[in-house]
Amino acid sequence: MSQLYIPKGYRPLLDLRETEMAIHYIKDFFQQNLSAELRLRRVTAPLFVLKGTGLNDDLNGVERAVTFPIKDLNDQKAEVVHSLAKWKRMILADYGVEENYGIYTDMNAIRSDEELDNIHSLYVDQWDWEMVMNPGERNAEFLKSVVRRIYGAMRRTEYIVCEHYPQIKPQLPDDIHFVWAEDLAEQYPELTPKEREDRVTKQYGAVFIMGIGGAMKNGEPHDGRAPDYDDWSTKSPDGHSGLNGDILVWNEILGHSFELSSMGIRVDKEALLRQLEIRGALDRKELYFHKRLINGELPQSIGGGIGQSRLCMFYLRKAHIGEIQASIWPEKMRQECKDCGMPLI
Repeated sequence: MSQLYIPKGYRPLLDLRETEMAIHYIKDFFQQNLSAELRLRRVTAPLFVLKGTGLNDDLNGVERAVTFPIKDLNDQKAEVVHSLAKWKRMILADYGVEENYGIYTDMNAIRSDEELDNIHSLYVDQWDWEMVMNPGERNAEFLKSVVRRIYGAMRRTEYIVCEHYPQIKPQLPDDIHFVWAEDLAEQYPELTPKEREDRVTKQYGAVFIMGIGGAMKNGEPHDGRAPDYDDWSTKSPDGHSGLNGDILVWNEILGHSFELSSMGIRVDKEALLRQLEIRGALDRKELYFHKRLINGELPQSIGGGIGQSRLCMFYLRKAHIGEIQASIWPEKMRQECKDCGMPLI
């Protein structure tokens, strides 16, 4: 069901013309910074992949992909991508990308099952990135080091936005705080995962919640993850599980935590087989992507996605993602937004 939150007294800091110009400015600056920070080269990405190859991202395993038949392939089905988590890793291998270098691309997706609200749209646009890593770097400290580099690019972008538009004031703290999902669950057992995110993000301003996808001691995962891209089951020396997580910032306009990126060290052969077994999905071993990984044809990698509209929405202090991107919204929501001075593109 669609939901709308209208912040009391909200007024956009930029009009439609200024917003469009600012979006272009932010996207250009951030992707150049991200590319330089992680040594990523831009590649062209598909909008759809063949069904049955195992290349599409399964997200939480329940979302339906937009599917269509291809006439010239005897009506073989194609799926609009949910994300490019697995496709990128194959490109690293096929392009022969060397260690400590990677790729990024503009990923566009359609998620028809999304519940529409201030931050969720049918249309998803993000920078999908992937970097080749050394197998010896499969640990939480390496993950943290990459998160800090990405956060550095985010802070530099916020600074330049605030310099260009003085009516926008900086909000990001100097450092990002790291916390395990398991520790949050133990600290706040009476709260839901989302409430825990709000609590810790409001306290620190920017956090990276680690270990998302596997069951915690309470028997529940912090959030869903597919079994075949992020490694959410490998144990760290301190007993925590998972080599992945989410970058969250505190959104003052909406009054809750705001996810900007989901990322992690990707599964190796052992983690893939372990996680497929946990999810009862060992039949996926016969899919194209999974065979290549099991056969050692794909490099060890770390990667993720960074929401383009989400990032622009945060920097420009917008209350609705429809103020940043063109999409389809219920007419009632569109009218309510217009009536309160929050026009949707």
